[in-house]
Amino acid sequence: MKKETLLEIILGTVGGLVFAIGMCMCLIPEWDLFKAGVVVAILGFIILLCIIPVYRSNHPKKEHAPINWGIVITWLVGTVGALVMGFGMSKVMVGDPSKTDLIIGIITGIVGLLVCVLNYPIYSYLKNDKK
Repeated sequence: MKKETLLEIILGTVGGLVFAIGMCMCLIPEWDLFKAGVVVAILGFIILLCIIPVYRSNHPKKEHAPINWGIVITWLVGTVGALVMGFGMSKVMVGDPSKTDLIIGIITGIVGLLVCVLNYPIYSYLKNDKK
């Protein structure tokens, strides 16, 4: 492994953790650290931005290939599945959910999870369909 690749991994990990801690500081009202959380999140974002010059110096520009629509559709299906699953989880976990909220949340979460799991077969089908 090149030291530049290791530097990218370290910057990504540290930046992601600092950004996530800043977001937690902002969004958890019991902590009462909103302003400090904003500062920490911005610091984490700046650390994440430091990856760009390191990456560009070590990876030469490639010519643009045609758009692989299988990957584009896979990303879209995965994103929708993750959002649906997150909606279901939030219905179950936020506040004091009623029985209907629990049932709707569990069903929605399972549907979102199934969409995420079926993402790879969808990609395989689209990939084989091209040939």
